[in-house]
Amino acid sequence: MASSSDLWDRETAERFETASAAMFAPEVLDPAVDALAALAGPGPVLELAIGTGRVALPLADRGLDVHGIELSQPMTDVLHRKRPDLPVTVGDMASATAGEPGTFTLVYVVWNSFGNVRTQDEQVEVFRNAARHLAPGGRFVVELWVPGIRRFPPGQAAVPFDVSAGHVGFDTYDMATQQGTSHHYTHDPDGSLRYGTSNFRYAWPAELDLMARLAGMELERRTADWQGTPFTGDSEGHVSVWRRPARG
Repeated sequence: MASSSDLWDRETAERFETASAAMFAPEVLDPAVDALAALAGPGPVLELAIGTGRVALPLADRGLDVHGIELSQPMTDVLHRKRPDLPVTVGDMASATAGEPGTFTLVYVVWNSFGNVRTQDEQVEVFRNAARHLAPGGRFVVELWVPGIRRFPPGQAAVPFDVSAGHVGFDTYDMATQQGTSHHYTHDPDGSLRYGTSNFRYAWPAELDLMARLAGMELERRTADWQGTPFTGDSEGHVSVWRRPARG
């Protein structure tokens, strides 16, 4: 099965960390790394859509044996300039294999990357692939936004998610197919304006719980963020943890 995900090219990979600098800030990154390290125990751990190593490298710095799966070779190249010895399988998170299946204490996918997989069948396979990699009792963690369609007034075509001096971003949704596109207008330091898009499939938390059940995993907990804020009907995102049973 060919991947439905957008493939990030070399130009995108080279500017990724600069364009995403806010996600590398300690107040954003540290709570995620702390939470994942606590869930991982002794490891090893596997990151799906590992990118340039935003989360994986701090975990490795804590002594964990970190592996990755990444669709984009250019993103992997950027990571390996910083940590050549970190093993990454270039492939689709729905089907690629990393390390030794059945041995990971933790598999995770963060910062909405799960939505890059744009069909329901493939999203189900991501859960199944995570379960195949997990040791008995191991956990699968997904950090994902809650679709903003509640904010659509009649006739509105898009929902803004960022309006700042250097960037304006908004999402458009097709509610019949659960497909969406993020539109980015970026003001670069040289004064030029750059437009780009990325495509996604949105999924509700309850839909993810069913995917987990199909993969033989059970929901352990769901919070609104990495700090453990309770998840409610008003939450705009969630960190969900499913567990592979210790037996069976």
